[in-house]
Amino acid sequence: MVSAIELAGVEKAYGRTAAVRGVDLAVAPGEFFSLLGPSGCGKTTVLRMVAGFEEPSAGEVRLDGRGVNGIPAERRDVNMVFQSYALFPHMSVFDNVAFGLRRRGAGKAEVRTRVGEMLEMVDLSGRGRRRPGELSGGQQQRVALARALVNRPRALLLDEPLGALDLRLRQAMQAELKRLQRDVGVTFVYVTHDQGEALTMSDRIAVMNEGRIEQVGTPRDVYERPATRFAAGFIGTSNVLDGEVVEASGGGTVIGHGKDGRIEVRGAAVGTRAEVAVRPEKVRLGTDVPAERLCRVRGTVTDVVYQGASTSYGVRTSGGADVSVFVQNAVSADGIAGRGDEVWLSWEPRHSTVIGGAR
Repeated sequence: MVSAIELAGVEKAYGRTAAVRGVDLAVAPGEFFSLLGPSGCGKTTVLRMVAGFEEPSAGEVRLDGRGVNGIPAERRDVNMVFQSYALFPHMSVFDNVAFGLRRRGAGKAEVRTRVGEMLEMVDLSGRGRRRPGELSGGQQQRVALARALVNRPRALLLDEPLGALDLRLRQAMQAELKRLQRDVGVTFVYVTHDQGEALTMSDRIAVMNEGRIEQVGTPRDVYERPATRFAAGFIGTSNVLDGEVVEASGGGTVIGHGKDGRIEVRGAAVGTRAEVAVRPEKVRLGTDVPAERLCRVRGTVTDVVYQGASTSYGVRTSGGADVSVFVQNAVSADGIAGRGDEVWLSWEPRHSTVIGGAR
């Protein structure tokens, strides 16, 4: 199957500053694909090169298998939605949505039909005569989406489109965007620095850092199996423990960590040092010695924070690592341990992920 969007060895430099470094990426037709990373990591630059607003310094951008380097934005069958919406304030909602169709020379009947369909799809039927200034932020965002989709592009590029909305409206719009993408079947490439947003909406995510892609995978992949220390720390909270791989065990190996610590892993050789990521909600905290089959480390409680539905424990391990543990209060409403208590941390070996490769 030909990719809807493909980047092969793409780089972008501004003078001596490298914004994008050797990006290889393929987005499938009809996929909701997100570029996730901190400000300045290069994700918007990638989007602008796909749109045709920037040209790569090296490498090739392809749309539906065809190279588009040097082809101007208006001749690429993609549309872009910005955080600022960029609506025409003097035009009605109907005329904003119809703008692209009229520029292409569509007839009045076609304009009326297709604009009406799009306004109904984004739940703005009956508001066609209003000006953008008379609408809420969420409604303005839906007008921008309708305007971008009315020309039926092969792909829609969205640059942090929900960034200007308050949290409640933003969460509601996440569900709306995913529904809309599913209904129209258009390929979406979505730029965000909000990991919750990316996890909620995406079919796949590319985690970016300093112009490079650190990991590509489904939301479950990148959360459960982070490939690098950056990916482990940027998406949610992750504990990173390190130590020497001291022995082979049951098809895997064992990392020693601090006093009596044993962490079973796969993908690390005896005699090397390795870093392991484990999520706070996977870790159990208790005072009894854990079962032999579990990964386990010893530590001292440094912090206890009651958070309503859960309690967050900070623990300094005997190996010198600071670890977070989330315990649901339905499991232990009265708390398991207090600050200064000696505890055991344990988890299933399948929740250990070696990151960055052994060394």
